[in-house]
Amino acid sequence: MSGTRRGGGLLVAGTTSDAGKSVVTAGICRWLARQGVKVAPFKAQNMSLNSFVTREGAEIGRAQAMQAQAARVEPTALMNPVLLKPGGDRSSQVVLLGKPVGEMSARGYHGGRQEQLLGIVTDCLEQLRGTYDAVICEGAGSPAEINLRRTDIVNMGIARAARFPVVVVGDIDRGGVFASFFGTTALLSPEDQSLIAGYLVNKFRGDVSLLEPGMEMLRSLTGRGTYGVLPFQHGLGIDEEDGLRVSLRGAVRESVVAPPVGQDVLRVAVCAVPLMSNFTDVDALAAEPGVIVRFVDRAEELADADLVVVPGTRGTVKALEWLRERGLAEALARRAAEGRPVLGICGGFQALGEHIEDEVESKAGSVAGLGLLPVRVRFAVEKTLARPVGTALGEEVAGYEIHHGVAEVLGGEPFLDGCRVGSVWGTHWHGSLESDGFRRAFLREVAAAAGRRFVPAPDTSFSALREEQLDLLGDLIEEHADTAALLRLIESGAPSGLPFLPPGAP
Repeated sequence: MSGTRRGGGLLVAGTTSDAGKSVVTAGICRWLARQGVKVAPFKAQNMSLNSFVTREGAEIGRAQAMQAQAARVEPTALMNPVLLKPGGDRSSQVVLLGKPVGEMSARGYHGGRQEQLLGIVTDCLEQLRGTYDAVICEGAGSPAEINLRRTDIVNMGIARAARFPVVVVGDIDRGGVFASFFGTTALLSPEDQSLIAGYLVNKFRGDVSLLEPGMEMLRSLTGRGTYGVLPFQHGLGIDEEDGLRVSLRGAVRESVVAPPVGQDVLRVAVCAVPLMSNFTDVDALAAEPGVIVRFVDRAEELADADLVVVPGTRGTVKALEWLRERGLAEALARRAAEGRPVLGICGGFQALGEHIEDEVESKAGSVAGLGLLPVRVRFAVEKTLARPVGTALGEEVAGYEIHHGVAEVLGGEPFLDGCRVGSVWGTHWHGSLESDGFRRAFLREVAAAAGRRFVPAPDTSFSALREEQLDLLGDLIEEHADTAALLRLIESGAPSGLPFLPPGAP
């Protein structure tokens, strides 16, 4: 694509949330990168509790960091200028250009800042277009959320501003995909419809020829074709966008490789605390052969676990209340007394401490922690955003920090920025388990404390596995999408003369 017009692009929209926009965006980025195209991902506004810290110390959605890796470029705040981090049903922390700027209700957010925000996100997109051959944008939810169209800066709002063509992704596994494609298009204004270039079917199981009559009828009704049918693919394992949508019963991440003969399976239980954030921290554990990771919400589910993880959360005090209400706090205390392993990460680490002083996040004031680690936490107005490196258990470790709580460690054995007491560990560092040597050393400690005959695989590379996943996404696009047509869209924009569908047509 070298030599084409400056800064082409495409917006990947969806008929619904979870239609597969993040996967398709990452796949297109990886496919283009393999063609030698200098490409960047972009999502104007993201709502997610899973975030990442860039090298310059900016907080962005983990999905955009993953897409940047797919594009083989370094993630920056330009790729996700607005990040909303829910703190409950009615409010979110607004992170603008990588830095928190305050809490805001949904009504307040949509009530008066959108024109200013549209200018900011458009400027970020233009900066990317000035640097990259192509920018692949991801929408949010559905572009047909007509109640929010006036304040939209992430779907048709940004497509209109950039004059980018739009491909709408639909999840056929949910059913009703053709009606969703038609209805999404018909609900849009003529100006917005002029940018809807066509559709992409996602998560199809079966014979593609069975879809052809429907795709032909869709073309006759809308004047728009289908750019491909992506098959359902098990075990993609890419970063989830929103921890609030975890299905406790379905969120089981299991290694597909069994442990060597004669070794035990190691079971990890993750407490699915409210406002759970960066639960992707445990993906590296699930990548190990013979390690089974599951999310739990009942005390009895900890009984057979060899390791319990209390993960990050956007509401540490709320998580403490939840742990106590469900009997999980008592179960964790019993584990600690019995020398059975527990790991607290970020908000989970704070909850394991002795005392919390919070006038910032929950405004609850003084709150007793679980008392499993000699740590006192004070919440600061300024958020810590960092990319620390260090050593632990004799191994090099890299991670990232995203927290308002400042921990004062009063004792125990040093462990990253936190501490260890017996079989209980705590740290603010997200992503530390992605460091292969450290993860293996940690699992050896866990196995010994749990009395398991388990030895981590010496050649498991989390970064290599992630690259394999991203290549698989690129393969899905290359093998099952009309890449020539997608390239024309990126270079030349939406075809001219696309018909307008009045609501209720035909």
